[in-house]
Amino acid sequence: MSVGFFEQFMSPTFLGIPLIAIALVMPWLFISAPGSRWVTNRQLTLQAWSINRFLYQLLMPLKPGGHKWATFFTALMIFLVSLNVLGLFPYTFTPTTQLSMNLGLAVPLWLATVIIGMRNQPTESLGHLLPEGTPTPLIPVLIIIETISLFIRPLALGVRLTANLTAGHLLIQLISTAAFVLTTSMPTVAFLTMTVLFLLTLLEVAVAMIQAYVFVLLLSLYLQENV
Repeated sequence: MSVGFFEQFMSPTFLGIPLIAIALVMPWLFISAPGSRWVTNRQLTLQAWSINRFLYQLLMPLKPGGHKWATFFTALMIFLVSLNVLGLFPYTFTPTTQLSMNLGLAVPLWLATVIIGMRNQPTESLGHLLPEGTPTPLIPVLIIIETISLFIRPLALGVRLTANLTAGHLLIQLISTAAFVLTTSMPTVAFLTMTVLFLLTLLEVAVAMIQAYVFVLLLSLYLQENV
C-alpha cells in the first residue's frame, strides 16, 4: 500500500531503471495503422473521422501558413489523449502529471511560435506588446505587463495540464479509499461512494481528453498570432 497519496505520481522504476520511457512509448502501440485492404474497419473509420473533425476545428481560424502544423498538432493531440486516458487505468503511471514533462513540451513549442513570428513578421509580433491607442504615460507599464504575460504562457500551459490531471487522480484515490474503508462498516454508504467514484471516473476521462485538446488549442492560438 502506498505510504502517501502523492506516491502515485512518482516515476516508477524497475531494478533502478526509470520506466517512464516505456510509459511514453506504449500509447503509440494502440494506434491503428491503415492496412492494404480497400474496406477499412470501424475503428479506422472512427479514428479518421475524429482526426478530420479535430483538424477542422483547430485549423479553421489559422491562416494557410499555419496549416503545415496540422500533422504535428494531430500527433501531439493523440499522444496527450493516450497518455491521459491510459493513466486512469489501475497500476499505471501518467507521465503528464509531471510538471517537468509538461514544461518540456510547452516551452519549446511556445518558443517555436515566438521565433516564427519574429522571423516572418517582427513588426506585428512586437506590436502585440502594445495595444493600439494606449496613452503615452502607460506605454512603459503596458509593455512590461504584456512581456510578462508572454513569458507566462508556457508556464500556464504546463501547470494547467499538470494541475487538472493531478487533482483528478487525487480525488479518485481519496474516494476509492473511502469506499474500501466503508465497505465493511457501512455498506450502503460504500455503495453510494462507489457510485460517485464511477461518475467521477467518467468525468476524469472527459477531462483527460479536454485538457489534451486545450493544450493543443492554445498552442494553435499562439501560432495564429505569429503566422
